[in-house]
Amino acid sequence: MMLQRLRAWLAAPSLVRRSTWSVLGAFFVVWAVLLGYQFALNQHALATGPNLQRFGHALADALADIDDADQARATLAATARWVNERRAADERLSGRYRFALADRDGRTVYASSGFAADTARPADPITHADIDGIAHRLFQASAGRWTLRIAEPRRTPSAFLAYNARFLLPYLLIAAPVVLLAVWLSVRLGLRPLQALADRIASRRDDDLQPVGFMARHRELRPLVQALDRLLASARQRLQRERAFVQDAAHELRTPLAVITAQAHVLARSPDASARVAAQQQLDQAIQRSAHLAQQLLDLAELDEAPRGTPAPVDVADHVRALMAQAAPAAMAVGVELALEAPEHLVWPVDLPALESVTTNLVDNAVRYAGAGCSVLVTLRAVEPGWSLTVQDDGPGIAPAEQARVFDRFYRGAGQAASGSGLGLAIVRQAALRLGGSVAIVPGLAGRGVGLQLSVPAQT
Repeated sequence: MMLQRLRAWLAAPSLVRRSTWSVLGAFFVVWAVLLGYQFALNQHALATGPNLQRFGHALADALADIDDADQARATLAATARWVNERRAADERLSGRYRFALADRDGRTVYASSGFAADTARPADPITHADIDGIAHRLFQASAGRWTLRIAEPRRTPSAFLAYNARFLLPYLLIAAPVVLLAVWLSVRLGLRPLQALADRIASRRDDDLQPVGFMARHRELRPLVQALDRLLASARQRLQRERAFVQDAAHELRTPLAVITAQAHVLARSPDASARVAAQQQLDQAIQRSAHLAQQLLDLAELDEAPRGTPAPVDVADHVRALMAQAAPAAMAVGVELALEAPEHLVWPVDLPALESVTTNLVDNAVRYAGAGCSVLVTLRAVEPGWSLTVQDDGPGIAPAEQARVFDRFYRGAGQAASGSGLGLAIVRQAALRLGGSVAIVPGLAGRGVGLQLSVPAQT
């Protein structure tokens, strides 16, 4: 059980653990950067040999004061022994220095094993050569009667990197626990306000949508608290809208259901045939109204909740003409003249169900509320940078005081004789949002009535 808990604890993401690993990664980067920096310095030193040049010139200057060959040989031999003993004691270095000394006549005075004197003057103070299969840097200088040559073994890049990696690692290992402890403590202390916020949220009731009420003293937490408060406010408003929606829907359904109950009672019990015919007519109307309201509620719920899909290119003009043909019989039945002005083709990527909802509800509202003898004009046109659909009539119009509320759900203007649920324009507004556009009130026909215009811009 303990092993399972430990595995679960290690598997769970942790900000503290993430910070710890980040610091360890930073230590590795620092170690690699320092190693690379030392390597670059070493490569520069290999090319120029400043230490070898200083040592060679100092030794040449010391030999310049000696005229006797035996004394010069003894001095150089002692120097070679001392240098190579020091070199052997340094684990960074491998191989031995080699020395050669010749007089001005070219006679060799001293030469290390496998290394010969040379009085020819090189072009550069530092040259390179392989001696016994090992790369060496060569220095040559003349002083007094002597020509001095020194061969220094070159460290290979791998040997240099291996030594310096081992050299730097202990310092990093000593510093790592101290830094990691400081990071762990700082992260733990830094997360305490966040944990307090989490505890505050966890202690709330599931139905509590009031602001968090957390005083965020740290500026890093303020955006989170503000975002939570905005989210809760949005959820609170949505819940209030849904409650009001349910109440309004129940209220709207109550009337046709009451009519259905009363007329069904008359139809079943009345002995008068004419009363039964009238009851049948009212029953049919109530059923139609209930079915229409239920369908509009379903349409509105789908527009509210369904995710917006990827619009497909369709011929908007062709679809609007088809929808107008479907609405024509209803317009003719109530004496409304229905007309369409549209281009031959208008291809645009749209959400087709949303387009149908907008067109059907705008035309239905115009026909329903304009009244007999009125005209309804539907205009579809391409406008930069998108397109628009406008439905205008010359009916009674909408009072200016009511125009701000006509898109509210279940709102019906005062004095409306035509039956309706007050959901048509609410559906239009939601469908317009699905299309990526907006709907607005515009003037009607011939200075009368009202117009509603859908504007859809180009998608970016």
